[in-house]
Amino acid sequence: MKEYREVIELAVPSRLGLEQVAMDAAAALGRFMGFSEDRIEDLKTAVGEACVNSIEHGNQENANIKVLVELIADDSKLQVDIHDRGKAIPIRTEKPDIDAKMAGKQTTRGWGLFLIQELMDEVEFDWNPETGNVTRMVINLKQ
Repeated sequence: MKEYREVIELAVPSRLGLEQVAMDAAAALGRFMGFSEDRIEDLKTAVGEACVNSIEHGNQENANIKVLVELIADDSKLQVDIHDRGKAIPIRTEKPDIDAKMAGKQTTRGWGLFLIQELMDEVEFDWNPETGNVTRMVINLKQ
């Protein structure tokens, strides 16, 4: 039996709000693949957060620079690679202090990477001086 593999690429201008295009594409592919609605919502949240990070931090909200979104589907998983042209960005991996944020002692920002890591089955962050940053997320079809 031939293995199923599909690759879809989107190039989204680095303008806040356009992350919705990538979220909608990921959701449509997730539905096509048979993910549950709960997992599709997880996928949309993670894709949206990764795109916003690329738009804001990677491409500095320069709409002339695109965020490349690669959706790579196969029989068992959906891999989403989000590329920007930014410099290496330090990745914070510590868990946010929810109480401090709720009490106003810390900024409400800083939830994105935490959400991505909690919602996806695998997450990697990489940087290459020639190609920029990539956030690679995998969501497995069967759990």
